[in-house]
Amino acid sequence: MIKTITTIPYLDQQPGTSGLRKKTTVFQQVHYIENFIQSIFDSLSGYAGQTLVVGGDGRFLNRSAIQTILKIAAANGFGRTLVGCGGILSTPAVSALIRSRKAFGGVVLSASHNPGGPNGDFGIKYNIGNGGPAPEKITEAIFTRTRTIDAFRIVDDPDVDIDRIGETSLGDMMVEVVDSVENYDALMQSIFDFDLIRAAFHEGLTMRFDAMSAVTGPYAHVILENLLGAAKGTVINGSPLPDFGGHHPDPNLLHARHLYDLAMSDAAPDLCAASDGDGDRNLVIGRGRFVTPSDSLAILAANAHLAPGYKNGLAGIARSMPTSAAADRVAAKLGVPLYETPTGWKFFGNLLDAGLATICGEESAGAGSDHLREKDGLWAILLWLNIIAARKESVDVIVRRHWADYGRNYYSRHDYEEIDSDGANALIAALRESLPRLKGKKYRAIDVLDADDFAYRDPVDGSETSRQGVRILLGDGARLVYRLSGTGTAGATLRVYIERYEPEPSRQYMETQTALADLVALSRELAGIERFTGRNAPSVIT
Repeated sequence: MIKTITTIPYLDQQPGTSGLRKKTTVFQQVHYIENFIQSIFDSLSGYAGQTLVVGGDGRFLNRSAIQTILKIAAANGFGRTLVGCGGILSTPAVSALIRSRKAFGGVVLSASHNPGGPNGDFGIKYNIGNGGPAPEKITEAIFTRTRTIDAFRIVDDPDVDIDRIGETSLGDMMVEVVDSVENYDALMQSIFDFDLIRAAFHEGLTMRFDAMSAVTGPYAHVILENLLGAAKGTVINGSPLPDFGGHHPDPNLLHARHLYDLAMSDAAPDLCAASDGDGDRNLVIGRGRFVTPSDSLAILAANAHLAPGYKNGLAGIARSMPTSAAADRVAAKLGVPLYETPTGWKFFGNLLDAGLATICGEESAGAGSDHLREKDGLWAILLWLNIIAARKESVDVIVRRHWADYGRNYYSRHDYEEIDSDGANALIAALRESLPRLKGKKYRAIDVLDADDFAYRDPVDGSETSRQGVRILLGDGARLVYRLSGTGTAGATLRVYIERYEPEPSRQYMETQTALADLVALSRELAGIERFTGRNAPSVIT
């Protein structure tokens, strides 16, 4: 039986964002999840009888939220839902399943790399039929509806058993519980040379992969250990837990420091890697060599032809604006276009759908290709394995030879987390006001060639996106970028990106923070970071 239940709107969703991310306790408010899901469906049309994919990263509230979504989907006329067994589907796996089953769309339950548990974070986002995050036209419509919603529709039926693969009915809708890994695994086997990688493991290649007690554990166990023959124990923290085992599932040098320490030790395997809470980010560290996400994107693009799925070359490369220009030089050498977009995977979706780009990436440890419409952590790691196996070289050698060929982009991101939102906004506003005065000036003996607030015109649909981050372009290929991030749930996060290009091989082996020390000082001085935020040092440096 379908019930229509009266509700009141919650007014705390931000407009234009790809989803809703809040503290778990916020989602536990009466009818909070119901309101948002009904608002999604009220903002869509043409889905009657269609298929919806539902799954998440296994964090606290995942299972109960799925039951709510299924019942609301049934009441609103969907014909079928595909649910990962146990409610588990990585974000890349959701995208893959939407595409392979030609689903209308999907609901992803995750707060990405944020902590989980009763006192952690939770999130819900909607993906469209191409498998990618909903575009702004839809997210704006959802936001508008959340402000006026007065009722939701729900099937008054018992919960569905989501731990048993198979089909069952819920109202007039069919619920199909699917193997969480199978579809994604088949896609990976169509892209990479599993025989070559398997042979490399057989010949002694060693690896440590940390799933961070998050969603990629089941995928890594099946693909790395079972199919590719990596030694048992290669995957650690491989069972998704509601609180991620108390870990912060962000694969960076703060929260995955143990992997860095292992990679720099005498006991280092050939490759240390990790992925985040929902499986769309990656960390890659070779024996004695940390690979920055920006360098990783460039190296993957330069060597993608070694994997069967990219043997015919790339149509183009896309990177987010804050990501270093290392990929630009690869695109130039390959003779393919380079697209610089705002941060957010939805901007890559149009390029991929139009066939203009093949590989895309962001500096925040996210990379992917035209196989999906989401970034994909395990994909990036498998491509690294394919490259290592094909070149028969270590990560360190591959990185050094890349720098010798293309030059090195010294690059670092300084994050000031959970700062006062008013101070953060005032800092950005002051920077924007100062842009005309910065151009052509010299600070700390460094020339400012140009300064702007990045704006983007989509080459496919002509849509325009403005105010995406303040860029200060300096002499000798250096630059500073400032932007506020929306990935946290408390306060604001100021991200400062510092970059310098070094073409001379003899100067490519400095410690990164040393090589960037004068630019770091300049970045703090130009923006008045301590004055606006009260912080004299960043929370995290990557």
